[in-house]
Order: sequence, then C-alpha cells, then structure tokens
Amino acid sequence: MWRGARNKLKPAIKPARQAFRQGVLINATNPKSVLFAAAVLIVIFPADMTLAAKGLVVLNHLAIEVLFYAALAVGMSTSAVSNGYLKAKLYIDRAAAIVLGTLGLRLLAGR
Repeated sequence: MWRGARNKLKPAIKPARQAFRQGVLINATNPKSVLFAAAVLIVIFPADMTLAAKGLVVLNHLAIEVLFYAALAVGMSTSAVSNGYLKAKLYIDRAAAIVLGTLGLRLLAGR
C-alpha cells in the first residue's frame, strides 16, 4: 500500500450491471477483506463476548459495510468526487498503510 501510493489510476467506465457484478465477485472471492474485518474485530472487541453479542457485532458490521460501499459507489461515480480522490490518493493510501500497520503491530504485541 505504501509503495503503490504513487501509482496513477486510470478511470474505467463500465455499465452499472457489469461494475456491480465485478465488485461483488471481487469482495466475495477476496480473503483479504474477510481477514481484515476479522483482524479489526479481534483487536477491538474482548475475547469473552457472548455468542449473541458476537452475532450483533457481525450483523452491525455487515450493515455498515453495505451502507458504506453503496454510498462510496454513488459518490465515486460523480466526476467531482472521483477527481478529488485521485488528487488525494497518495495521502489516503499512506494513511491507510499506517493504520493497518499499527493494527497489525498491536495484534502482534497483544497476542
């Protein structure tokens, strides 16, 4: 993430159905998204939670993910937001790398 932050992105225009299908397939077959969510949940929540509390956390996480990615898709489909992201990509990627690295170190240090 850190090294690829300077890589330029080219906007891709696809039909909505194809873009939706591609997004669902990428997320459904990408173990990194599941592992990331699990790592965050393991670090943040206590290990002795009840099964009901764990289920509530998972359902809440799913609802937030669906709402967030739907809003992200709508926002990024506008040229103003898309161009703004492309200008700030370096800083967003670097900040994300720092957050993920910090969570990973916290996980290693605490377990």
